[in-house]
Amino acid sequence: MKLGLLTACLGEQSLEQVAAWASQAGYDALEVAVWPKDSSHIHHAAHLDVRDFSAADADQVRKLLDRYSLTIPVVTYCDNNLHADDRRREAIHRHLRSVIDTAAALEVPDVCTFIGRDLTRSVSDNLKLAEQHLRPLLAYAAERGVRLLAENCPMEGWHADGYPGNLAYSPELWDWMFDLGFQLTYDPSHLAWLGIDPVDALQYALRRGMVAHVQAKDIEIDERARSRYGIFGKTVERTSPTDVGWWRYRIPGRGQLDWNRIIDTLYVHGYEGTVAVEHEDLVWGGTLAKTQQGLRIAAQTLRPFIAPGTRQ
Repeated sequence: MKLGLLTACLGEQSLEQVAAWASQAGYDALEVAVWPKDSSHIHHAAHLDVRDFSAADADQVRKLLDRYSLTIPVVTYCDNNLHADDRRREAIHRHLRSVIDTAAALEVPDVCTFIGRDLTRSVSDNLKLAEQHLRPLLAYAAERGVRLLAENCPMEGWHADGYPGNLAYSPELWDWMFDLGFQLTYDPSHLAWLGIDPVDALQYALRRGMVAHVQAKDIEIDERARSRYGIFGKTVERTSPTDVGWWRYRIPGRGQLDWNRIIDTLYVHGYEGTVAVEHEDLVWGGTLAKTQQGLRIAAQTLRPFIAPGTRQ
């Protein structure tokens, strides 16, 4: 098992700068964020130009990884693959195909993405749409020796009222998307606020052989505030779709998830992949220095649970 980080939180830095810092901070692997270069979201980054990625680029990236004793287990581009707008959806799929091509060129086995949702239609309609729109993407990846993974983030921020916008958020949906052909990127932080036991869900997914990658993000829950707003969060007082009022994401070690149990569960079931820190903690964000300190806190929290001697 390796300790990694998702590079999205370091979008202002080059991949070489990220690699140099991550190596000295004790990380083994990079989950490389590859959103389009014109993406402006705070948690998005383009650490590889997948639209024009050449064999020479792949060779340079391999040399960079060797220099800093790092690996890339996953490249990540999470967007709404079932977007209601045909042109927007096709642009997302076009970029995702470029991500798949880049992963294949680098011999990276997995690409992480979202299922998404057409927010104008019912869940049952979306499950039918997935057969139409996602199977061709799965086939495209398989032809290139790449697996598509779906992260279990609800993406409630995509919905005007904060309801799930990514149909991959529960074990019931994991069964459906696994049968469709997706593997799972497991992130326990999303499960806690949904009322799903993260360890129980992880044990189930591991028994079914779904888990291909793990993201490490923590969560802080204010139960008293939940009693005021309910599980769906603020309504009258909401200032944005993500302004729920009773929970927020934290760096591992600053929330309330039991990382000892989570990592041990992975070992018990023979997981040999990467646990990659996903930094969305506003307390330890806003500047490069604070973001890096947050990543150091996460490494100090998780490293004792990941067996020594796994670094390249």
